[in-house]
Amino acid sequence: MPGGRLTHDERLRIETLWRVGRSIPQIAEHIGRHTSTVWRELNRNHSYRHGPKNPAGRHGSSGGPGPGGLYRWGYLADRAHERARLRALRPKRAKLAVRGPLRAEVLRRLKKRHSPRQIADRLRREHPGQAAWSVSHETIYKAIYVQGRGNLRAELGNQVALRSGRAHRRRRPAAGGAVRSARAWITPDFHLSARPAEAADRAVPGHWEGDLLVGARGSSAIITLVERKTRYVMLGALPDSRASEQVIAVLSALAQRLPAHLRRSLAWDCGPEMAAHARFRVATGCPVFFCDPHSPWQRGSNENTNRLLRDYFPRSSTNFRTWPQDALDAVADELNERPRMTLDWQTPAEALNQLLAATTP
Repeated sequence: MPGGRLTHDERLRIETLWRVGRSIPQIAEHIGRHTSTVWRELNRNHSYRHGPKNPAGRHGSSGGPGPGGLYRWGYLADRAHERARLRALRPKRAKLAVRGPLRAEVLRRLKKRHSPRQIADRLRREHPGQAAWSVSHETIYKAIYVQGRGNLRAELGNQVALRSGRAHRRRRPAAGGAVRSARAWITPDFHLSARPAEAADRAVPGHWEGDLLVGARGSSAIITLVERKTRYVMLGALPDSRASEQVIAVLSALAQRLPAHLRRSLAWDCGPEMAAHARFRVATGCPVFFCDPHSPWQRGSNENTNRLLRDYFPRSSTNFRTWPQDALDAVADELNERPRMTLDWQTPAEALNQLLAATTP
């Protein structure tokens, strides 16, 4: 049977059947609703002044002749539908229009670029069963974009709630052609298909995806790394150049921050910056596997992370040579403190700490 509120069409059918003397159970069976649903509808929206009375031959609750109980009244579908609509209105003040701890916390997280969905589910996780901290992501969106529902937009320095900023979807780009230049270092032993099978289902931590995030006019770049199971992010500064020797040196320093059991493999694009990947494997014990050309979906977690990083580093104006390592670490920390739906609204930092605690003797 259908759920939700009664529609106008269902109320019209109730009115017609009520006028010809059908009982409440008969009406419920005819429109496919539960008997109690029809009873509540007639009890709330009956009319004693409008429409003809019900046939006198129908028995009431007392069992005597003539109508009794609800059967004494008439019913008008249009009037009933309007009454139901008015009752459903919520004239109370919008939840986020009230200045208090909830509004302040939502604003704080929006300024850290958490999405409304991340904020709503994270608050529900941190404050279980507390109605004062319960807010839906739709309420947050309305507080940003609908006047009178909270006016959060006035207190946000930048537009951070919708990341794309586009009103229409972009067309999917055409597939690129084959790589023209030779990649002598990409042998079958280092192709992504040779990566351990345990990396595919994200069940085992320590498998990473990486790439370069390029700045304005392609003149600068940084290293971006993301762990496949926890989505933990690490960033590396390249102040001098993105030559292979520089990339390998910075990448090795980042990997040394991790324990050996969290350096199982690294998936990378087939760019020339990893030509000296053998040195990285010797320094860290972590093998590098290369994706197919023009196949960013093979590093899906890394591509998604790079898109999030564009909130901090717009391609049209960013010069990464001005970003020191400690500033990049602060951006990575902010991403790692952002709750993720794929982690059941844990943060990447929490997920990684759990893994480290579980493996510490």
